[in-house]
Amino acid sequence: MSRAIKIAAIVGALLVAVVAAQIIASESGEVVVLGTTEATGEVKETRVWIVEQDGQLWLRSGSPTSTWYLRLLANPQISIERDGHLERAIAAPDPARQTSINQLMRAKYGWADVLIGLMHGRDDAIAIQLIRIPDPDSA
Repeated sequence: MSRAIKIAAIVGALLVAVVAAQIIASESGEVVVLGTTEATGEVKETRVWIVEQDGQLWLRSGSPTSTWYLRLLANPQISIERDGHLERAIAAPDPARQTSINQLMRAKYGWADVLIGLMHGRDDAIAIQLIRIPDPDSA
């Protein structure tokens, strides 16, 4: 096998390993299904991490250009499927809470948050508070 083929094989294997590590990391711990609505009315589902502080639920977008985050900005009424229960909420980005929510995510998700943070950074992360909408059927 030529040297170029060996190098290409090693680089390819490393890329596969990095992608696999990211997938495993992003699915570790508690993952919820976020429902955001496109301009067409179609609901898109995205799997995201969630933390809770003082009874409030928080998400974090890793980037202000993330497609799910842009949909959330355009229509902040979202749904969250957590532990088999569906909740409705209003998403309220709060960039001032970036540091505290990053710390909560690090504490909850540990090595997975470290790994993904190394790959994508946290400088552009945006904290998002979820303001629950009471279910009228549970009253």
